[in-house]
Amino acid sequence: MTIYESPAKVNLALLVQPPRPDGYHPIESLVQTIEWADELVVEEAEEESVVIEGADIDPDDNLVVRALRAIRGLGSVPRLDIRLAKRIPTGAGLGGGSSNAAATLLAATEAGSLPASSASVAAPTIGADVPLFLVGGTMMVSGIGEGVESLQPPLSGFAVAVAVPPFEVSTVEVYRRWDLMDGPVGEVIDGRSLPPGLRDGMPIRNDLTPAAIDIEPTLADFMADLRAQWGVPVAMTGSGSGCFGFFADSAEATDAAALVSSMCRGSTGAPLRSNGVSRRASGEE
Repeated sequence: MTIYESPAKVNLALLVQPPRPDGYHPIESLVQTIEWADELVVEEAEEESVVIEGADIDPDDNLVVRALRAIRGLGSVPRLDIRLAKRIPTGAGLGGGSSNAAATLLAATEAGSLPASSASVAAPTIGADVPLFLVGGTMMVSGIGEGVESLQPPLSGFAVAVAVPPFEVSTVEVYRRWDLMDGPVGEVIDGRSLPPGLRDGMPIRNDLTPAAIDIEPTLADFMADLRAQWGVPVAMTGSGSGCFGFFADSAEATDAAALVSSMCRGSTGAPLRSNGVSRRASGEE
């Protein structure tokens, strides 16, 4: 039995360009993995099984199953029993499903003794966010997700409080609405309100926020409530509906998340994570 950690991410900045002829939108995004993780327990078995706990996800058609199918196209992998404990809310822009797929690729690659590069080859065939979770830490993501550059030194010196409202928004619908709105630009967070490491780089904004709010107007109210409770700027991650704010350390972020937990379907204070999906060290709880 081997345990794998499958972390969430936040898009600290997400700049979107008009769609290409194939319909995909090129992006430029500053992405950071955080210490909020699902857990996969994996072991070889006579009969393959995927069990998902903590979320209403189709057990026969999900990103874990698709990841197994993709990696088996590259080599032999034994039958696996996978138990996935979901802690990261779905439909929140936190990348939980893509992270689960990346963790599955890592587990299957190790179980099958495949070349380490096999996971990287399979990842972009599953979903745009899957490759970044094989890298983790602080990253610049470009193209439609296939360009992942690890930034050194990684960001440090702050934590984030993440709050997920009691509703989801569809990524496909948010991009479609963004097109219909002629590609609005998100509001830039004033540099004086940012951690020092974010003040001199790309604009910290999310271009999908106006489209997500146009689809779900209560998101604007939710973000306003967070700003009032936290006293800091609030940004949306990915295509929503999850939001986050910057805090000096994990203790402050945890207190902030607890303060708004009653209005959320998930909230946490999270340190920045230096890696992506990983096998848990032996003996670690």
